[in-house]
Parts: sequence; structure tokens; C-alpha cells
Amino acid sequence: MAEKTIHDKLSSDCIENTNEAVCIDTSRVYDSCADKDCLSDLRVYFTDSAQQIVDSSVAVRCRGCEVLNVMTEVERVAFHKGYYSVDLTYFFRVALDCITSGCSQAETVYGLCVFSKKCILYGSEGSVRVFTSEYVNEDFDRVLPCSQTNPRAKVQVAEPLCLDARLCNPCDCCCTLNDIGSIPYCIRKCFNGQFVQSGNTRAVRVTIGVFSIVQLERDVQMLIPAYSFCVPEKECTCNTEDPCDSFRRIKFPVSEFFPPDAADENDNCPDTFNTHCGCCGN
Repeated sequence: MAEKTIHDKLSSDCIENTNEAVCIDTSRVYDSCADKDCLSDLRVYFTDSAQQIVDSSVAVRCRGCEVLNVMTEVERVAFHKGYYSVDLTYFFRVALDCITSGCSQAETVYGLCVFSKKCILYGSEGSVRVFTSEYVNEDFDRVLPCSQTNPRAKVQVAEPLCLDARLCNPCDCCCTLNDIGSIPYCIRKCFNGQFVQSGNTRAVRVTIGVFSIVQLERDVQMLIPAYSFCVPEKECTCNTEDPCDSFRRIKFPVSEFFPPDAADENDNCPDTFNTHCGCCGN
């Protein structure tokens, strides 16, 4: 009851302090899901120079990985009004330390992993065509092409974790790409050389852990309370003081020298991804 009273008081204060109600054009999230995927035994594809190093390796270990891009496609679900299937294709760049025979120092190579998944989300219905214009120098009243009514998919991905890396025979590794030529140009230009379909004697498979959030959003017009314009109150200053004086005001980084206990880490890091959103990998 107390919480309701506080909420009502805050709402009444907001109404009293509101100058006017304004209409804004913004993006609204209609549906979203969070997922934790463990992508096991993904095939790593290498360029010609990197594949030569892998072919002569006796062991590999994963140094790290990153998400280069996520390609998304949104399609309406038949006989399920307002729902859409979101097809996601993840492109990972994996850094591997290759230990070759007769060499004590590992060589670092980079490879490509691809993973696809699909999820079903609610995106509401829309049947209008949107036309916008923008001013371009020496090109007056340029009209942009009309936008489609399908909702937009937005994907947020945390830094992936490379959990395992192993050498395998090319015929024993599952292939995630039917054709190397299908790799988009924006992905191929992140690597030096030309990709090869398979190595002569060696291939690599990795296991990657990924945390992601997928959203469907639309442009909508919403009425919101407006209080005032956001006028900056702080003046721009140029710091010309002694750098040693600035350094003295920095607090000593105690946590860097004395890391917290495991119990403290567990208290501060709740598991927010226990609930599975229903996304499924292909």
C-alpha cells in the first residue's frame, strides 16, 4: 500500500511540473528475448596462408574471439498474425595459437566461424508506407525510398567466450558453410588472403559461448510529458593544470591489488539469463 502511495505522489508531482505534452517519433520495442547459447564444435575456416600453419600444427589453443557481424532477416509467420521469424547469422573471428612441430613458439592465426539460429517474436501489424525526405547539397528535395512495414530486428551481443579449440580431420568436422563464396564481402575483407574450403590434413573446431538479446521494434508516435529544454548548465573548460596534481586526486586502485572473493563476486553478479526465451539454433 505504501508503494502505491509513493507511486501516486510521484505521478501527481510529474503532472504538476509538466509544461506540455509533446508528440515524438521514436522506436518502440514490441517483443524481445534473451538467450545464452553454447555453440559447440563449430568449424573454423581459414585463409590460404593461415591454413598452411594449421596443417603443420600438432596442437591449438583458443586465444579469443569476437563478433564481426550479425546478419538478420525478418519474415512474417504464416497463419500467426503479428508474429515474425527472425533469422540470425553470426560471424565470429577466432584467434588461435598454433603449435607447430619442431617450433617451441606458438603462431597466432585468425579464422572464421559461422552460426545460424532462428527465433519467433511478436512485432504487431502495420500496413502503411513511409516516405521521408532530407536536404542534400545541390540536390533539393531528395525523396528517400519508402520503408517496408516489417518491424526491425535489433541484436545485442556480449563479448563471446571461446571455451575450447581442437584439431580434427576435415571429414570429421561438421561444416556450417556449403560454399566459401557465400561469405559476405564485409566479412572477407577482415581477413588477409583467400578462404579455402578445407585443409589437406588438419581442420579446427571450437566451442563458443554467446549471450545475446534480440528485439523487434517499430517506429511509433507517442505522447509524452515535456518539462523543459535540455540546456547545458556546465561550462566548457580546458584543463591546463599540472598532470601530477590530477594524478594525486585519483583514488588508489585497491581492487586491482586485492581482488574480491568469490562470494563477493556472486553477490554482485546475479544470473539474469536463467530464463530461456525459446530461441532455437538451427
